[in-house]
Amino acid sequence: MSRKIAVPGKDGNLYVPYENRRGEKSVVYFTRDLSPEGLLKIYDRVSAGLTGKIAIKLHTGEPEGPNIIPRPWVRELYEKRLPDATIIETNTYYESPRDNTEGHRKTLEINGWTFCPMDITDEEGVTTLPVEGGKWFTEMHVGSHLPSYDSMLTLTHFKGHVMGGFGGSNKNIGIGCADGKVGKAEIHTHTTIWDIDKEELMERISESTKATITHFKDHVSYINVMRNMSVSCDCEGKEAEPVVTPDIGILASYDILSVDQACIDLIYSLPGGGGKTLIERIETRHGLRQLSYMKELGMGNDLYTLIDIDNDDAEITAAEAVKDVAPGWRPDAYNTFPGRNKLN
Repeated sequence: MSRKIAVPGKDGNLYVPYENRRGEKSVVYFTRDLSPEGLLKIYDRVSAGLTGKIAIKLHTGEPEGPNIIPRPWVRELYEKRLPDATIIETNTYYESPRDNTEGHRKTLEINGWTFCPMDITDEEGVTTLPVEGGKWFTEMHVGSHLPSYDSMLTLTHFKGHVMGGFGGSNKNIGIGCADGKVGKAEIHTHTTIWDIDKEELMERISESTKATITHFKDHVSYINVMRNMSVSCDCEGKEAEPVVTPDIGILASYDILSVDQACIDLIYSLPGGGGKTLIERIETRHGLRQLSYMKELGMGNDLYTLIDIDNDDAEITAAEAVKDVAPGWRPDAYNTFPGRNKLN
């Protein structure tokens, strides 16, 4: 059996300021350049370990979902840097056109993911990866195709999440690599669907992630795109809540905890209360437990050096990174804000 009996941690609704953290530091790269060029230049900072057969773990979205990473950005990255890579997904646990392979492939076509190979890794079943040091699992069920890859680029749209509080690299892997019927059920359900939440859910997601990144060892990199950050996940598609949090930039690291923690720090540092709505979503779901539990599992560092690649690799703080970001925009401007994308 893969499940254990355990007790969830606490304080997943409490933010720990940077100065109160202890331990080693990792490096996180930052650019304000939300464009294909910005994605290319930050990718180059974390590409060294991506060798052999490369998977790109990307949330490709529900039909016509408005907030996903724009296709042209991903296409340019694919054509200029990763021409032999494959975008990978798994089928969903929730009811959706993407909860079966046939419907999922139709959705990929609707959303324009037709310019490179697409692998639904649980299309032909599942396999297991061990969870080292987990308190909920000894193993996690993932798509059977996943172990066939040598490296993985985790390309994440950073945003809110209805249950996880926020969706960063940890959620992208932990939920996104677990197969649609077994692994996702192990994370979300005791006896009734979705009956696991708050700290326990964050811990289960993180243990699932640890299984995958332990498998890839030094051959996994993380990029978080902080753009069109609804409090809703991309799994909500066109039903996502209006975007009221301002765009920030792109972050990348070889350390999954550092890159997700830095994104959270940028949200908390937004001037003029710009992060208020997203912070409320994160704290009410106890999403910050993702970060503290990743640290307990030895998955990375919550201390980091933030490198501004727009300005000669200057070392900056989270507050300095967002000091010029406008507080936000009106919810009634949701469909006219120039940064929004439909399918482009």
